Amino acid sequence: MATTVLGGGCFWCIEAALKGLRGVQDLRPGYAGGHVEHPTYREVCGKRTGHAEVVEVTYDEATIDLATLWRVFFTAHDPTQVDRQGNDVGPQYRSIVFVDGEEESALLHHVMEEVEGWYGAALATQVEDTNEHPFWPAEIEHHDYFALNPGNPYCAMVVAPKVAKVRQKHAALYG
Repeated sequence: MATTVLGGGCFWCIEAALKGLRGVQDLRPGYAGGHVEHPTYREVCGKRTGHAEVVEVTYDEATIDLATLWRVFFTAHDPTQVDRQGNDVGPQYRSIVFVDGEEESALLHHVMEEVEGWYGAALATQVEDTNEHPFWPAEIEHHDYFALNPGNPYCAMVVAPKVAKVRQKHAALYG
């Protein structure tokens, strides 16, 4: 198993969009990229920790390769927006990918060049070294939030359309 840490707006959206993707074994929402140890949701939303809302993805490399996983991730949010996704505004909602080493970084930049063509605009996605930025798990109430709260207005109006878009574009990858 391998892991990657991805941030693209609200972690509820990214987690829900990747859930059910063939090869994905585990998804954990959390925080990364900041300067505070063990941050809380309230602290991160206060915009003073430097953290982004992220999802740690554990996946089976024999079933899904990292480049494909990243392509699905880039479909789940608008990576051209700086510090926001739609009405969610703030540095905690930035597009960010944490890479492990030069090989992963080169692969990510190749995928990002491809993705720029989808959007017709430069990507605002930050690339950071996973070894320099620990992942801090989010509070348990944020885990599997979309599945557990389908009646929540945010889930219905924001998360559900993103999930539908991702599953439509990458239908063959879900099973």
